[in-house]
Amino acid sequence: MEEATTSENKAEGLFEQHRIVVDPKQEPIRIDKYLMGKLPQISRNKVQNAIKAGAITVDDKAVKPNCILKPKQVIDVVLPRIVSNDETVIPQEMDLDIRYEDEDVMVIHKPAGLVVHPGVGVKSGTLVNGLAYYFKNLALPVMEGNQPDRPGLVHRIDKDTSGLMVIAKTELALTHLAKQFFDHTIDRKYVALVWGEPDEKSGTIEKYVGRDEKNRTKMAVYEDEEYGKRAVTHWKLIQGMYYVSLMECELETGRTHQIRIHMASEGHPLFNDEKYGGASVRKGTIYSKYKQFVANCFKLMTRQALHARLIGFEHPRTGERMTFEAEPPEDFQNVLEKWRTYLSGRKKHV
Repeated sequence: MEEATTSENKAEGLFEQHRIVVDPKQEPIRIDKYLMGKLPQISRNKVQNAIKAGAITVDDKAVKPNCILKPKQVIDVVLPRIVSNDETVIPQEMDLDIRYEDEDVMVIHKPAGLVVHPGVGVKSGTLVNGLAYYFKNLALPVMEGNQPDRPGLVHRIDKDTSGLMVIAKTELALTHLAKQFFDHTIDRKYVALVWGEPDEKSGTIEKYVGRDEKNRTKMAVYEDEEYGKRAVTHWKLIQGMYYVSLMECELETGRTHQIRIHMASEGHPLFNDEKYGGASVRKGTIYSKYKQFVANCFKLMTRQALHARLIGFEHPRTGERMTFEAEPPEDFQNVLEKWRTYLSGRKKHV
């Protein structure tokens, strides 16, 4: 038996892939029993849910739970990543901004400033703490592979980015959504205010993204996959305002800080993105009045100008394509209005 295990979404780290080649001398055996022997963390129920979600295939074809394996067949498995963590998240009451909810999934709007996941130095006050409290009060069954440190989580948004997230409420939903993220079939569109105006109206950035070798809290772009993972961002110009531009960025992959580092690498860092060079005047005049205008904008929106505006996915149970949208919050809107007013005044003097 040969087996290869990879993490396609290693940056987010929320699901994993296994590829198993059945041994040439293997006797006929049910797929659930076989996988339970090969993957210690998987149960029969988990196998069946993964098959229903389309997350397990044999020779690239969907199978049924009673599938009998044959020698040399190739099994591909995508599962929510098993996290080994002895620390139990403390449920905390939180005012969650829920935009949609049914028995399987919920879509929430995460405000800027809210950390999604506990980490080093951050053990409480995160979205996961709030979800743990919410799920506990709903008396939801414990989901296999959905450990206390990540209830329902299948993707993340940076602390200082606002916008929509989809949360799984059942084992089937968790696995189904993980497979959709793995297959890049989730629609994720962001709006970003960036420095400068691009020469083109739209384009695609495809650069490898990995940890910055000099500063591990930052990401960097690389020329090959030796140091990073493939990352693809599709962008289009919504409105150019001479010194800044409002852009739509659509994620094909979901690497940590992907939009932020991709735009910075193209010479268009996000407005007020301190980590990637956007928190100082990058384009514009040398006049003190202009510099004060930018400083006032920074005070209005004390974080990078990035908002997850749209998320679309296939409902795990019904198969219906669902799309949700949310306009940028007040701080983002206020800064946009200031730039548009500035643009209007500039045109009058041209």
